[in-house]
Amino acid sequence: MSEPQHACGAAAPTLRRALRARHLSMIAIGGSIGTGLFVASGSTVAQAGPGGALTAYILIGAMVYFLMTSLGELAAYMPVSGTFATYGALYVDEGFGFALGWNYWYNWAVTIAVELAAAQLVMQYWFPHTPGILWSALFLGLMFLLNAFSVRGFGEGEYWFALIKVITVIAFIVIGTLMILGIMRSGASGMPPGLHNLTVGDAPFVGGVPALIGVAMIAGFSFQGTELIGVAAGESADPAKNIPRAVRQVFWRILLFYVLAILIIGILIPYTDPNLLKTDVDTISVSPFTLVFRRAGLAIAAGVMNAVILTAVLSAGNSGMYASTRMLYNLAVEGRAPRVLARLTRNGVPLMALLATTAVGTLCFLSSLVKDSTVYLWLLNLSGMTGFIAWLGIAISHYRFRKGLMAQGLELARLPYRSPFFPYGPIFAFVLCMIVTLGQNYQAFVGGKIDWMGVTATYVGIPLFLCIWLGYRFVRKTRFVPLHEMQFPGLQDQPAAGKG
Repeated sequence: MSEPQHACGAAAPTLRRALRARHLSMIAIGGSIGTGLFVASGSTVAQAGPGGALTAYILIGAMVYFLMTSLGELAAYMPVSGTFATYGALYVDEGFGFALGWNYWYNWAVTIAVELAAAQLVMQYWFPHTPGILWSALFLGLMFLLNAFSVRGFGEGEYWFALIKVITVIAFIVIGTLMILGIMRSGASGMPPGLHNLTVGDAPFVGGVPALIGVAMIAGFSFQGTELIGVAAGESADPAKNIPRAVRQVFWRILLFYVLAILIIGILIPYTDPNLLKTDVDTISVSPFTLVFRRAGLAIAAGVMNAVILTAVLSAGNSGMYASTRMLYNLAVEGRAPRVLARLTRNGVPLMALLATTAVGTLCFLSSLVKDSTVYLWLLNLSGMTGFIAWLGIAISHYRFRKGLMAQGLELARLPYRSPFFPYGPIFAFVLCMIVTLGQNYQAFVGGKIDWMGVTATYVGIPLFLCIWLGYRFVRKTRFVPLHEMQFPGLQDQPAAGKG
């Protein structure tokens, strides 16, 4: 396809396909490694025991892997920055894609505010007397600059942020394994724990099914961000080759980084250890990673882990800035957002969309600083649900995409990458993701009296999504796209299967 032309005949700026294989690989590997693993993993072991936590992460990990194979098939075939919002509009309903796009943009814009608040807490470890807002302003400026110059700025920033996280997890797994085998000291006694901690109290499974569901919620939030490779596909140098490669690495990341890390924590630290329940960023000194490193005799563990957590916070903010900007840009290109947001700089950066996203993230952050933080808490709760809605959108879009291909008799072999698990993969992912989504605050429905305030705060994102979707359908008179009317550019120029 030729580049768009200005009136004077010069080529208009376009998004640059400057993300290389190493960028996408590190985005895939490090995209979901953050405070969910470094901090919240301790509370999962404390709540459900080592066996329950491990089971929950394996189940959610399988769901995420199936989702990423679905997204990989779509993104390798149609690599656009609008990713699942575009796929939802093409293969489900135009209003469905519209609602997915705006909800996803909002989710990451608020995430920027969350990470700015977290950065303040982290920096207080080293600089307790420096006003936290100065650090937030500094880090916001850094995130903006990484995204403002070129997509390579985002890619390089995320590459090095993610590399630090990956090295930390690998070091944790190696040291933890050596401690389990008795090669390194373990605690004051220096004796290996064996499997003793797996039989403490009610271990390995604690709290039954309710605890397992509660931990699955935490695991679900921990994995959010893996879908970033779909957004990055629009600026990948060779999406047909690099996207499938990144998707395949998701399986090994889940196995190595999450499952092995949870297993090591469960073996080395009893679930009854009160430090495991301290999950705030400002209590990073008792993160499960810090506890294990200390038992190995590494006295500087708290400071090192604080630096790693800062890296994870900046990585999440950098990713949020990129993902929300590209989603807003794509909505503008498709006529579902103000056209001014589709303007690109000479380096192919959607600067107006970047400025709008930065402004919203900053306003959300400032709302967290006022004495009454009710507005901020509601914004945060509203954001929490949208990540799961995006995952549901991926499963639905892929299922209908494949059904449309088969209905039109098109040859699947021409797809750059095919999910090996269709139709069971997207169905399994949809069902489990729906359970996780609806179970976010199941505690509000138990105990004889429903906590309506808690229910509203948790689930407000669902009716908002439905209102945006159905409102768009009503105004634009859209409908579900019939399978025989779906458009498959590059595939529909071939003869139907079995027809010569």
